[in-house]
Amino acid sequence: MGDESGVLIGLGFLVFIIFVLSLVLYFVPVRLWIAARASHVPVSMFELIGMRLRRIPPVEVVDPLIEAVQSGINISLKQLQSHYLSGGHVGLVVHALIAADKARIPLDFDRARAIDLAGRNVLDAVKMSVMPNVIDCPDPSKGRMTIDAVAKDGIQLKAKARVTVRANLDRLIGGATEETIIARVGEGIVTTIGSADSHKKVLENPDIISKRVLERGLDAGTAFEILSIDIADIDVGSNIGAKLQIDQAEADKQIAQAKAEERRALAIAREQEMKALEEEMRAKVVEAEAEVPRAMAEAFRSGNMGIMDYYRLQNVKADTRMRDSIAEEDEDK
Repeated sequence: MGDESGVLIGLGFLVFIIFVLSLVLYFVPVRLWIAARASHVPVSMFELIGMRLRRIPPVEVVDPLIEAVQSGINISLKQLQSHYLSGGHVGLVVHALIAADKARIPLDFDRARAIDLAGRNVLDAVKMSVMPNVIDCPDPSKGRMTIDAVAKDGIQLKAKARVTVRANLDRLIGGATEETIIARVGEGIVTTIGSADSHKKVLENPDIISKRVLERGLDAGTAFEILSIDIADIDVGSNIGAKLQIDQAEADKQIAQAKAEERRALAIAREQEMKALEEEMRAKVVEAEAEVPRAMAEAFRSGNMGIMDYYRLQNVKADTRMRDSIAEEDEDK
């Protein structure tokens, strides 16, 4: 019974020791501490434990610090911890500082940290400062392949441009992106072609587009510096001027037809009005003629008209009809 109790106590003590060692090794990354000391990086055990307590993975900070010290970058452990706690990418910032130092580009930790916290990839920015980037204008991914503009002679030109830019680290924070460069270059190309008297001048000397666009200072307020603008291709499109004239002539024709149709409709309406007025007048004549027999009957009854007067009236009417008939026959002959 005593032997079994001693074995259980020994196993419990062994488990306790293993637990304590695991806990110590977790809070004190010995391998990392040894690597730092071997690289002449002043990192103490207490600082490693403090990073654990502040929920900072020591490897995320110490490894970049070792790289910085080995590359001759003057930076402290406290600065890297502060940047990590701010939500930054410690590794990217250190790699950017090393790359800038090797390329002799002036970049300190505060600026690199600000660029990283602003959401920009500071390492890519440093690489672009060393090796300029080429931007297609217009951007093919947006669905447009050419920039179309019309010269003063009405001929359309379709152009493609390539813009060589270099990152400007001083304007990277708050500077406009590549989309602004593409938009400004496209606007400059349209303006230059549109101000040309003839499309032939542009085709003969395409570099006038590049010169005029560069003179406008399109990189102002952007995160880049434009090094060159090259016209990769320029083709002749449609005769926009002729099409506009044809469309205008067709529009004028339709307007004239509409006005003629309006006048025709007014004339027809006027004709119908006159016919209605004629029918109205005829009705009044018929109505007046209907009153004649009544008046004659009244004259007979009142004694104002005798039978001989009536016959003389009939003779006059007959004579009038005869004269009208003779006149019509003479006109037919």
